[in-house]
Amino acid sequence: MLIYLLFILTIFKYHIEAIWPSSNSSKIHLLGLFPDEKNTSKPTELSVHSHAMFRAAILLSQQYNITIEGQFIEWKSIQTGGNAIDGLSEICQIISNYNINGIIGPGFSRETSIIANFAEKINIPIISYSATNSELSDHNAYPNFYRTVPSDNAAALAIMKLFIRFNWTSCIIIYQNDAFGLGGAKIINEIFIKNDLTVINTIIFDIETLRIRGNLKNILIDCSTRIVIVWAIENYISLIINEGLDSDVIGPHFTWILSTSISLNSFNQSFYSKLIGILTIEPTTAMLMNRTLFNSAYNLWKQYEPETLPQLDNINQYGLFTFDATWLLIQSLQQYCLIFNNKNCLLFKNSSFCFYREFYNSNFLFNIINNLTFLGISGHIQFQINQTDRINGSYYYIQNIQTSTTGLNFVPVLNYSDYNGWKEYTETSVIFWPGNSLIPSTDIPQLNGVTLRICMVGSDPFTIRTSITNYTGYIPELISFLQNKLGFIPNIIIPSENQTRNQLIKAVADGFYDIMIGDITVTSSRRKIVSFSNSIFDTSTRIIMRDTSNVAIDLISFLKPFSRNLWLLILGAILFSSILFCFFERKNNEMLQNRSIISLSTMGIWYCFGTLTGCGADFHVTTAAGRLLTAGLYILNIVLLASYTANLASDLTLQKSKSMITGISDIKNGKLQYNRIGIIAGSSLEDYFLREISGGKRDFYPLQTVDDLFDKILNGIVDACFLDSGLAEYLTNNVYCNLTLIGESFDGGVFGIVTSKQWIYRQDLDVAILALREEGIIDDLISKWFQKKNCPDVTQTSTAMGIDSMGGLFFIFGIIVLLSIGLFTWTKRSFMKEHLFIFIQQRKN
Repeated sequence: MLIYLLFILTIFKYHIEAIWPSSNSSKIHLLGLFPDEKNTSKPTELSVHSHAMFRAAILLSQQYNITIEGQFIEWKSIQTGGNAIDGLSEICQIISNYNINGIIGPGFSRETSIIANFAEKINIPIISYSATNSELSDHNAYPNFYRTVPSDNAAALAIMKLFIRFNWTSCIIIYQNDAFGLGGAKIINEIFIKNDLTVINTIIFDIETLRIRGNLKNILIDCSTRIVIVWAIENYISLIINEGLDSDVIGPHFTWILSTSISLNSFNQSFYSKLIGILTIEPTTAMLMNRTLFNSAYNLWKQYEPETLPQLDNINQYGLFTFDATWLLIQSLQQYCLIFNNKNCLLFKNSSFCFYREFYNSNFLFNIINNLTFLGISGHIQFQINQTDRINGSYYYIQNIQTSTTGLNFVPVLNYSDYNGWKEYTETSVIFWPGNSLIPSTDIPQLNGVTLRICMVGSDPFTIRTSITNYTGYIPELISFLQNKLGFIPNIIIPSENQTRNQLIKAVADGFYDIMIGDITVTSSRRKIVSFSNSIFDTSTRIIMRDTSNVAIDLISFLKPFSRNLWLLILGAILFSSILFCFFERKNNEMLQNRSIISLSTMGIWYCFGTLTGCGADFHVTTAAGRLLTAGLYILNIVLLASYTANLASDLTLQKSKSMITGISDIKNGKLQYNRIGIIAGSSLEDYFLREISGGKRDFYPLQTVDDLFDKILNGIVDACFLDSGLAEYLTNNVYCNLTLIGESFDGGVFGIVTSKQWIYRQDLDVAILALREEGIIDDLISKWFQKKNCPDVTQTSTAMGIDSMGGLFFIFGIIVLLSIGLFTWTKRSFMKEHLFIFIQQRKN
């Protein structure tokens, strides 16, 4: 029974224990509107603190002896429950019975437009302390409306600058479906668009059903951003966070930014670790404030409602805005009545129907509000003509849910003002991000901890099977590097060999795989159904054929066994030998006697040429010196003729006919029948052939796999095949040594990782790939798997014999020539002595 009584007292404590002095002795009243429902069992901090500061301001005016027409200002208040019609109904009843000189409130934006229009109808001012909808800034639409709280437009600018501070570019907004929520989402989106930021999606929280419209988990997980802004009031935010916890989308992968702080006591302690890192962005007061007014109001609250009194620094910010709104109206009414010497200044058109009541001379009062300036407890209070928002009054702060020795708490970490933007709240302020991390969150979806279904394809050396379940090669190692950098959990799936690349790409688009990685070329047709990552391999297309020689036959190829210098040396040897031959034989050889110099020279050349080539001459030598010279020519003949014959035979043996084609241009010109060209079906190579060569006709020879390609070309079923350059170069250098590449590469492109359209992790993957390329890892993998060669170098070149290889032969020939000259001199010694003696006698005489 005692527990029951305590429970009842707890429910109604705000209404039983709160005893504020009031009387109906005055005809001067201000009406306060507060958002809680009547007799609620769960009063909100917003309503309780605002209501207390409203009454404290009026009581303080009485302590300061502020009177209107000799009377103190008193209050009337209404708990609207957030319902504009119910609130308006009660307002109408009160106004029909009391002179209400101004309205403080209401608390919610969804009430304000209707009540502000009513205030305009009866010509009284309405000043809100928490209605932030940016549409209420339109003075033409709401000429009687003012507010001391910053508008959502200022909040959107602050959020935009917060995004720029942390390099965020996108978000998703959850908003309550009323004027406050819809207006907030709208102005945030408009400010973001102007600053190249993006609201990816919006989610509605239905305030009637108190549920998110749609599947929150699916919407957030499938969204390409990880920043969630919640634009709702405190009670609704608590429900939204609970639904997020149930859907497992609160931390560590998502960063939540709330429009107001909430009570953390209602959450199960098992969820506390997930709540860490949540941020709130809330309006706050300026550093410069009227401490005298603040302390006086706080003491009054302490005196009359101590059971709801918070610590001095924990008063809800909207309570401070409420005090300044009330004080603004009190000060304005006081100055207004001074115009009329404080006599009969507050005149109303009397009517029993509230809509027909009207405050006279209201223009004077509004003029005073527009020009009044004072230092309030929320900062400097000042308005301008034709503006509903206070000037120089936009201040916000960020609170961060953190753990401490006292449990889970909101801790201020950042301050914002129109002048300075975002600054640290204190020099020691530290933000704990989701996952209890000190590293700032990113708006990009992260792959860390995500299980990926990876379709891995590719032939050697992209993917090399080492056992039934184990693979190595370029692609498995690249996946390993990406896993280490991104932290995803790979689920490798090897598709059947009878599936084409295009079929597998469609499987990715249909969601059977998360990504596909391998030798997949990026093409325009494929981009229509899937997306691709940054390049993981630069590629082009090569033509493969059976190996053919690259040595061409020309009309003077018979001269190539000997070098040019050797040919000139042989010619010189023939000419020199012919001169010696004529000198040796012209006296004794009948064939050379009585001939002219030209004829004699010709005969000498003929004899030496015939002897050197082995065909002989039609006369014989007669002298010993001539015979010795002939022997030297025979020696040259034997060696040179044998060397020439062997070298020419070698060239002719090694030399092969030209290839049927020299490159892709010959195929385009029809030098090779299309049905003799093998292309893997369903590949990018097929797309190129149909687009650039055949005009859409599938008259090539279709192949199923890379192994099928090499089987067909080795067996002569096709003459040429198209293959990606990296794979073609590797296989012809290391596996199929009897095949060769023809012409230059063509159709340059890249291999990319295949993802579905709008895959949310693509940016995270792209950043990792760029990082691997910048670190040189991709280049190292290419060097490891592609830049090696195991096939022997079978390229044959014809090397013409030069003087260096025949130097010894001609040295021997030179010795023989010297011996023949010596022999000639010996045989003519008596003749030479006789002529020498005659020559000497002639010289003496």
